[in-house]
Amino acid sequence: MLDNLRDQASFQEEQKPPEHKKTREPRQRRQNRSFDEITHMTARQRFALAVMLLIIVTLLGIMLLVISGKIVPSFIY
Repeated sequence: MLDNLRDQASFQEEQKPPEHKKTREPRQRRQNRSFDEITHMTARQRFALAVMLLIIVTLLGIMLLVISGKIVPSFIY
C-alpha cells in the first residue's frame, strides 16, 4: 500500500489542471458514494481493521472485568 506512495503523489500532481484558468465551475457534490470510495480501502484491509477492533474491544472488556473483580483468572490461585 505504501510502496509506491511517492509515485502516486507525483502522478496526481501531473493530472492537476493548469492554474491559469480564473473561472471555475462549481463542483457538484456526489450524493451516493460507497464505503469503498470514502475509505479507499480494499476488502482485506477493512476485514483486518474489523478483526483488530474486535480484539481490542474484547481485551479491554476482559481487563475491565478483571480489574473490577467480576472475574478472577484461574492462574492467580
